[in-house]
Amino acid sequence: MESSRTKEKASSLRWQILRHALLPRNSHPKPHEESETRIKRISRRTTHGFNLIHCHEVKVNADDECGSNTRNGSTMDMRVCYTLPVPGSQQLFLTQRVENHAQLSDFEICNRYNIDNTGLVCNWPSEDVLAHFCLSQADIFRSKKVIELGSGYGLAGFVIAAVTEASEVVISDGNPQVVYYTQRNIEANSRAFGDTVVKSMRLHWDQEDNIADTFDIIVASDCTFFKDFHGGLVRIVKRLLSKSASSEAIFLSPKRGNSLDLFLGVVEENGLNFSVTEKYDTEVWKRHEGFLNGENRDSWPSYEKDHCYPLLIRITL
Repeated sequence: MESSRTKEKASSLRWQILRHALLPRNSHPKPHEESETRIKRISRRTTHGFNLIHCHEVKVNADDECGSNTRNGSTMDMRVCYTLPVPGSQQLFLTQRVENHAQLSDFEICNRYNIDNTGLVCNWPSEDVLAHFCLSQADIFRSKKVIELGSGYGLAGFVIAAVTEASEVVISDGNPQVVYYTQRNIEANSRAFGDTVVKSMRLHWDQEDNIADTFDIIVASDCTFFKDFHGGLVRIVKRLLSKSASSEAIFLSPKRGNSLDLFLGVVEENGLNFSVTEKYDTEVWKRHEGFLNGENRDSWPSYEKDHCYPLLIRITL
């Protein structure tokens, strides 16, 4: 007979993940080995994801601005160096929250602003794919005004700003804590942007009436999961897109059950056009097949196409 530990429900395991994030590290009980393995498999977060843009953590000193943000004597932030696969191997240095360091105040802020906390958790795999896609399509951003919605730490927005010669890049999120990190990272990487104007913005998707500016291109990754936000997201896209024939929104999102289909239904209801492409990049598809067929399974044990492989959605007026 199987032990009760092996029958733990997904919801129970996810509560363990949250508990692990909230408690100081030295108060964590030693996990049961089998339960720990199941937690890793149920979690949708991954350390490396598609690993399309090489990155590594950069050590910081305690008196550094990054190292000074602490909780219970443990550093809350880390600095990550992303080396872009372009001539000269240009680098970006982004400060972000250390994984498993959530605070109760994070959730209080979410309730106050009617937002979610996912942007603080990590740099999500779809963002890595979006950044890679933008690099491969750099010409479409040249001399354009671009905004990233629901950016989290905004890797794609920073890549566009550093490589594509866009005229302006706005990196936006509804979470004020995320925007704080974004502004710090803009200042830290300002020399990488050349003549591109780069800004941070706190933008809630229900604020479309307060937006005066429009953009040639909107980019976003994994923003269609929360169904309650579909209406606001579609309306803000419609409001932000410029009226030029070439303006478009580029989304990379996994299906996640019926969530993406419902989002596309709202897109259609609002009079917008869209296309969905499954195979849009040879390298992304190759790695996807590797996760499915076992070649790279160990690096992403919880990988499932429905929840992890981002489809390319292009939305136009």
